Amino acid sequence: MTKRTRRLAVTVAAALAATGLTASTAYADGPEQIVNGTFDNGHAPWWGTANITLDSSSGQLCADIPGGTVNAWDAIVGINDIPLVSGETYAYKFFATGTPARVAKALVQIGADPWTQYFGATPEFSPSGNDYSYTFTSPVDLTNGQVVFQLGGSAEPWRFCLDNVSLAGGAVAEPYVPDTGPRVRVNQVGYVPDGPKNATLVTEATTALPWQLKNAAGAVVANGKTAPRGVDASSGQNVHTITFDRYTKAGAGYTLVADGETSRPFDIGAGYWEQLRLDALKFYYTQRSGVEILDSLRPGYGRPAGHVGVAPNQGDTSVPCQPGVCDYTLDVSGGWYDAGDHGKYVVNGGISVAQMMSEYERSRKPWKLKDGTLAIPESGNKVPDILDEARWEQEFLLSMQVPAGEALAGMAHHKIHDETWTGLPLLPHLDDRKRELHPPSTAATLNLAATAAQAARVFKRYDQQFAARNLAAAKRAWAAAKAHPDVLADPADATGGGAYSDADVSDEFYWAAAELYITTGAKEYRDFILASPHHTSDVWRERGFDWGSTAALGRLDLATLPNKLPDRARVRASVLEGAERYLATIKAHPYGMPYAPSDNQFDWGSNQLVINNLVVIATAYDLSGRAKYRDGVLEGMDYIFGRNALNMSYVTGYGEVASKNQHSRWYARQLNPDLPNPPNGTLAGGPNSWIQDPLAQQKLRGCVGQFCYIDDIESWSTNELTINWNAPLAWIAAFIADL
Repeated sequence: MTKRTRRLAVTVAAALAATGLTASTAYADGPEQIVNGTFDNGHAPWWGTANITLDSSSGQLCADIPGGTVNAWDAIVGINDIPLVSGETYAYKFFATGTPARVAKALVQIGADPWTQYFGATPEFSPSGNDYSYTFTSPVDLTNGQVVFQLGGSAEPWRFCLDNVSLAGGAVAEPYVPDTGPRVRVNQVGYVPDGPKNATLVTEATTALPWQLKNAAGAVVANGKTAPRGVDASSGQNVHTITFDRYTKAGAGYTLVADGETSRPFDIGAGYWEQLRLDALKFYYTQRSGVEILDSLRPGYGRPAGHVGVAPNQGDTSVPCQPGVCDYTLDVSGGWYDAGDHGKYVVNGGISVAQMMSEYERSRKPWKLKDGTLAIPESGNKVPDILDEARWEQEFLLSMQVPAGEALAGMAHHKIHDETWTGLPLLPHLDDRKRELHPPSTAATLNLAATAAQAARVFKRYDQQFAARNLAAAKRAWAAAKAHPDVLADPADATGGGAYSDADVSDEFYWAAAELYITTGAKEYRDFILASPHHTSDVWRERGFDWGSTAALGRLDLATLPNKLPDRARVRASVLEGAERYLATIKAHPYGMPYAPSDNQFDWGSNQLVINNLVVIATAYDLSGRAKYRDGVLEGMDYIFGRNALNMSYVTGYGEVASKNQHSRWYARQLNPDLPNPPNGTLAGGPNSWIQDPLAQQKLRGCVGQFCYIDDIESWSTNELTINWNAPLAWIAAFIADL
C-alpha cells in the first residue's frame, strides 16, 4: 500500500499540471475541498491503482475492480492534497454504485505513512446507487490529506461508479445517537428463578413509579414500585431500580412495563447458562492457528489452515526474529490468534489458558466438561475437551521458549506477528506478511512459568509425559526470569501487533511462584511467596485484574487449591474481603455493576474486568457457600446481557439486541457478506473511555462511561474480541451452570 501510494503521488502531480491546476490553487476558493467531484470534464486529478482503469466518459467516475484481491487497499480510487483544519467540521458527501452490491471503505486520511484515518465509513454500494452523507471534525491541521475509496478484498470482480463528491467545511456536527430502545433495561437473556431479579428504568421522574411484570400472554403476574437512584455517573442518566425477586415461575417472553415503556423480552430459567458454558469455549476452536477449521464441526466457520507456509502465507513453522534480536528460527505454529488480528502473544495467551485450566480445576461438575462436549477434532480421545483446547494454546506457549545454548535460554519470546499491520477483512491463510519473533521478556517468561506449572498438575492424570514436559519448562522459565528480572517489553513495539508492555512484573513473579508451589510444594517457591509484597497487599483493584495485573490469579489459586502455606487461612479470608468490596460496588451501582472506576474512565476491555471481578465473588462463594456471593455474580452478569445504558447484550447470539460486529479479520460479515459474524458466545470488549480508534473518535467524542462503545467492526478499541475476554466469560458461565 505505501509504495503504491507514493508512486501515485507522482501521477497525481502530473495530472494536476495537465489541467492547469496546482495543489495550492485547486483548494484556494472556499470551503469545498474536492477538485472535480462531479467528473463533468474528465476525472483529473483523481487517481486509481495500477490494477484498475478510470473511466469518466459517462459523467461519473467508474472502474472495473478485479476479483481475487486480498486487502481492501489492493484497489483504490482517490484524490490527494486535501487540506484539513483542526477543529473544523466537514460535510462529506458522494453518490456511488456497486454492481454487484459490495461493501467498501470510504476514508479521509493523511496521505503518507502511517496513513492515519480521520474519517472512515464502510458503506454497501448497490447497483441502483445511493447518496451518502457524513460529518466529521478534523483533529489536526493537515495539507496532505487524502480522500480514498478502498475497493479491494473481493473474490469476484465488480464495477464501482462515483459521482458528486464533496468535502466542505463549515458544517454542523451530527452527533452520533445510539438507538437504546425502551427505557426499561433488563437482562435480555434471563434471570434464574430463585436468584436476584433487577432492572433499571431510565426516566426523568424523581419519585417512585409503578411497574408491572407481564408474561408472554401479556397478563400481569407481578407489580410494585420503582426505587429512585438519582443520576448514574457511569451513564449520566437519571435512573430507578426495579426489583422483582419474589417472582420465581420459570417461563419465556416476560416483559417489564414502567413509565409507559415496555422492556425487551427475557426468560426466567437457567438452561442458557449451560449453553453459554459451551459456546464461550467453542469460540476457541475457530480462533486456532495452524490448522484447518472444519465446517463439519463449526458450520459456516470452516476455513483453510492459517500460517502454515502455504502461499501467499509465509507461515509460523520457521519464524525468524526481528533484526538484531536472535539468529535462530522457531516453529511457533499452532496456538490461538489473540484477537481480531493474526498476532499471538504470550502474556495474553497466558491468562487465557490459565483461566481455562482454572475453570476445569474448580468445577463442581467436571463431567459437564468431559470428552466430546465441545465438538473439536480431539473429541473422543478420552481427555476432557476443555483440556484439549487448553493444550492447543499451551503447546504454543512452550514453543516460544528460547532454546538451550542461546544467550537468554529459558526466557520466552514476548510475541509473534506480522511485520506490518494488515487490513480488514483478511482470512488467516491469505495473510502474506513476513512473520517475526519479538524479543523475549520477563513478563512472557513468567506467564510461561505459571501456565506450565498449572498444566503440569492438570494434565498429569491424562498425559504424564506432557505434564513432565510442562513442569521442566516451568522450572527453566522461573530460573531464567530470576536471572533476567527486568527485561521489559518495549511499549513502542506496536507495528503489526499490540505492544502488551508492562513496567512492573512483580505480580507475574508472585503468580508464577504460586503456581509452582501449588504443583511442587517446594520451599523455594513457598519462601518467594511469603516474601512477596503481593502476598499481604491489597490485590483487589477497583478496575479488576487482567493480563497486566496478575497477582490476583496467584491469590485465588492459593486460596482454593490444596497447599501448605502457613498463612493460608489469611489468604482465604482476603478473597472474601475482595468479594465484599465488589459486592458493595454492585449494591451502590444503579446498574448493578461490580466495576466503578473512581475516575469514571472505562478501560479497554471493561467487560472482561466486570467479569473478572465477578470471578473473585464467585471464588468467595466456593470458599464460603454464602448465597450473597452467588447472588452478586448473577446480578453482575445482568449488565453484560443488557441491563446497561445501551440496552444491549455484549455477547454474540445472546439477547434480542446483541453485539455482532466485533472487530475481526475473519468474522467480518459487516465488510463482506460472504464471511460470518463472530460465533455465538463471543464477548465484545465493551465501553472504553479512551476511544483510540478513528471510528470511535468520530462517533463517540465526549462520551460518558457506558456510552463509549459502538458495535462496529472498525471500532477496535471498544468492540474487539479476544481470547482473554472469553476466558472469564466461560469461567463464570460454568460457575453459574454448576449451581
